[in-house]
Amino acid sequence: MFGIPRAPLILGLAGLIPFGFGALIAGGGFWANMGDPNAGGYPLIIAKDGLDLLVLYATIILSFMSGVLWGFATKTTGAAATAGYILSVIPALWAFLMRGSQPAETLTYLLIGFLGLLLLDLYFFRAGLTPPWWMRLRLLLTTIVVICLATGAFA
Repeated sequence: MFGIPRAPLILGLAGLIPFGFGALIAGGGFWANMGDPNAGGYPLIIAKDGLDLLVLYATIILSFMSGVLWGFATKTTGAAATAGYILSVIPALWAFLMRGSQPAETLTYLLIGFLGLLLLDLYFFRAGLTPPWWMRLRLLLTTIVVICLATGAFA
């Protein structure tokens, strides 16, 4: 699909499952009580509802992506490497520092973080530090992540 190797594509799509599940629960309807055992749902071990699930998982993935970018930075040297290392920590710092007073507000900040991450992906791609299919994968995954986060933030 889109010239993306099978393993990264399948693993990337699998990584979207918690985003989709969180958006379904946050969106209400049949799924609204899925994580509430008091309302007949099944307990989500790590989150009490869809918004919390989205906040937690988006924070984890944004931080994980800092590590991916760090790996790209190791492919260069000198000032370019220093710039790459500095840029690579931005997503994790954003996820840590940009917390709202409510989950929906935090989701908005995380959504902005994923859009910023896409710009960083583009920087590393243009620097020739990523695989040639990287931006196709990142555009696909980021589009779905942003839709899921927006569902939670604006539901």
